[in-house]
Amino acid sequence: MSAVQLYLASGSPRRKELLTQLGYTFERVVVDVEECHQSGESPADYVQRLSQDKAIAGVQETDGHIPVLGSDTIVVVDDNILEKPKDFADAQRMLRLLSGRKHQVMTAVTLATSTRSETKLVVTDVWFKTLSEQEIESYWQSGEPQDKAGSYGIQGLGGKFIERIDGSYYAVVGLPLMETDIMVQDFLSL
Repeated sequence: MSAVQLYLASGSPRRKELLTQLGYTFERVVVDVEECHQSGESPADYVQRLSQDKAIAGVQETDGHIPVLGSDTIVVVDDNILEKPKDFADAQRMLRLLSGRKHQVMTAVTLATSTRSETKLVVTDVWFKTLSEQEIESYWQSGEPQDKAGSYGIQGLGGKFIERIDGSYYAVVGLPLMETDIMVQDFLSL
């Protein structure tokens, strides 16, 4: 096996899968970052701060020389941040909010070492079809929305709710491939 090129500061199976698609040799590093929106913080600032906090926490867990990738994804509708649902009622509230309209998915990616840090924000517009109460309940029963920002996953069953997107599909899944690849190439070229 070749040498580790970077660390992934994420437990997300989707991010692991997407980073694998890019072909880099990486290892996961476990970080514990509190995800708490601060008063007055815009959704874009919030998601970027979380990705930075994760990358920096990863740098502190490693030697600091190999880049650490931190990322976070949020769903935003009417400037309200929709994170992972607490329970069915919370998921139901979110899916009703998304039903029949456009929302934004914001994914921030940070690469950091002990001497350098770079963050990229990718915003994608997503349009949902109108959902029935039965669709919302059946979707919850599938188990898929329970660990997803905004209570849905575009790459799974939730994809059937998507009318169209304007932006990066992979950013909606959790890691924008093109932007991430450019950042990693830039870090590894030094």
